[in-house]
Amino acid sequence: MSKHSTPGHSQLTRTHKFSLAGVAALGAAALAVTLVPGQDTQAQAKDETVAAAPVAFTTDAGAKQIKDVHASVTDQQAAASEKAKQAEAKAKARAQAAAEKKAEAEKKAQAEAKAKAEAQAKKEREAQEAAARAAARKPVYANNLDGWIKESLAIMKDKGIPGSYDGLHRNIMRESGGNPNAVNGTDVNAQNGTPSKGLLQVIQPTFDTYHVDGTANSLTDPVANLVAAANYAADKYGSIDNVDSAY
Repeated sequence: MSKHSTPGHSQLTRTHKFSLAGVAALGAAALAVTLVPGQDTQAQAKDETVAAAPVAFTTDAGAKQIKDVHASVTDQQAAASEKAKQAEAKAKARAQAAAEKKAEAEKKAQAEAKAKAEAQAKKEREAQEAAARAAARKPVYANNLDGWIKESLAIMKDKGIPGSYDGLHRNIMRESGGNPNAVNGTDVNAQNGTPSKGLLQVIQPTFDTYHVDGTANSLTDPVANLVAAANYAADKYGSIDNVDSAY
């Protein structure tokens, strides 16, 4: 026979090779029957022939099994890929949700800060406007005896302390002659170390006890002296108007 292969048939598939192997096995079995005489030998050869016959069928089953395994692996790879895609999509969705939540929180915080700043600005503006209105309404008193008495009467009215212009003026003229810095250094109070001072000649302990909030904390301040004296007179005599002598 020629050693050259027929063109187009130089390569055999795996299945063809398995088939040829089966045929070769059958040929070997037949040859064994021919060479060994006797019925037992023929029976054994027949059995071997029958046993060798399934080789070709086993080859087809193996090919199918390989195909099935390949399909199973392919399916598993596809399932794993799909699962990975789903996990990635979920992670991406969670990250997106977290980013949106953070952005919303920042937006809310900015809105609250803006509202707070606007409220504070409004409060300060209203306070300034109220102060301006109060300043516009507040009368300006002259820095003299008339002005001191009038300012004292306004404070006394606000604090509920009784007294009149005449009652204050009359006692001022008798006690100090209208001098806010007058000091009595000869009476019993002076001898006790607490001289009478100011427009209505008040001693320091009396001033400290009857001082009115909103006035200066100074015994010789004209308005503070008058209001404290009027407060003391209201407590002891009912009103400064009821005082006609040293009190």
